[in-house]
Amino acid sequence: MDFENVLIEQHTNLAIVTVNRPKKLNALNTQTIKELHTAFKRLDENTEIKVIIVTGSGEKAFVAGADIKEFSDFTVEEGTELARKGQELLFDFVQNLGTPVIAAVNGFALGGGLELAMAAHFRVASSNAKMGLPEVSLGVIPGYGGTQRLSQLVGKGKAMEMIMTANMISAEEAKDWGLVNYVVEQIDLLPLCKKLAGKITNNSSVAIAAAIKSVNANYTNCVNGYSVEIENFGLSFGTNDFKEGTTAFLEKRKPNFE
Repeated sequence: MDFENVLIEQHTNLAIVTVNRPKKLNALNTQTIKELHTAFKRLDENTEIKVIIVTGSGEKAFVAGADIKEFSDFTVEEGTELARKGQELLFDFVQNLGTPVIAAVNGFALGGGLELAMAAHFRVASSNAKMGLPEVSLGVIPGYGGTQRLSQLVGKGKAMEMIMTANMISAEEAKDWGLVNYVVEQIDLLPLCKKLAGKITNNSSVAIAAAIKSVNANYTNCVNGYSVEIENFGLSFGTNDFKEGTTAFLEKRKPNFE
């Protein structure tokens, strides 16, 4: 896969997707969003890949926001379409991906960068990470799902504070608020993400995809998350992974999931 702004490394069952625009602090533009969509789509379709880690190139930034030059003169209609397409192509797409996505937040994760990290299934941050949604300081609001996912992760009050003040928070604050799961030194960031990925790959990918769908259902308007869980729980009984997992348990051995 050859891209201009995205790098992909594959290590057996693991893929690392790196946003590679270091001179722009890995800011998201339309092309990068399209490339990321294609990368995630192809990796999700690759049955060898069990986990995807997304990160940014260099040590300064995960993704330091959107490329403001690209939309500074947009009309209302163009701005609306920008948000709609972006959410559809990347942010909602990543959130609903059947393959687990871990965000390795190495440095600044601002605006669209934090929105990308929040779209991942969970987040690990380096100790130098700074996170925030500064959009209101530009006279706009988060448009790639930030107003929704931030409140889901940290609660309404904290989300309102972050959005309205446009302040950045530290990695430790993000951990205290539930925005990230772990904080480590930058040198340990990818090793920890790989370790967590290794634990995930030991389990049933079929069951994990169903769990992702069930968890996400709770945050979808007019959808009963409990009903989706019941349905996916029942469907699990018809999978080969269920047969292998339960058989391995009864035989007191490790399961060999296909």
